[in-house]
Amino acid sequence: MIREIEVSTTLQPHEDIEIVMDSVKSFFPDWSPDLPSRSVGFPSGDSPEIIHGLSSSLDSFLDAIRKQSILDTALDAMTIDGDNSICEFSISRLASLAGKVSFTLGERTFGGSIDISISGIKLLQWLESATWHEGRRGVPRYVGDDLAMNRDGSYTEWFDKRGNLTRGPE
Repeated sequence: MIREIEVSTTLQPHEDIEIVMDSVKSFFPDWSPDLPSRSVGFPSGDSPEIIHGLSSSLDSFLDAIRKQSILDTALDAMTIDGDNSICEFSISRLASLAGKVSFTLGERTFGGSIDISISGIKLLQWLESATWHEGRRGVPRYVGDDLAMNRDGSYTEWFDKRGNLTRGPE
């Protein structure tokens, strides 16, 4: 069960605050951060600033990963640095403007990133359930299994060169 969803992003001096807000609100529509006052004109005297706030729901985000058919990738990316009480992950702000979820794994992301921290009770089981799909009947998945992507985001091979399943249920 989820207790809190904290969403943050770094606002760079050259960025339009409205576009940054739109990118985050595409998946977290109720996100309402405390916004910094910004100077007008060029060059900007502003410095990068982290803006953060809470969201009450992951519904729009979960709908997007379902529509993109990336539920297994999402499970891996959301839980790669998590435990049963907190999971932290990042997605591309630029992709979110197009309504797409693109997970970032520690790299600096063109267009910035949206950083999400989810805390709760039995969080890993909740995320497994929230990302469940029919394909898991044939190839069951759970957090940290042998089918998960590697920590650097590279894929794990499921089939050999002849198309034979190399992992999964025996």
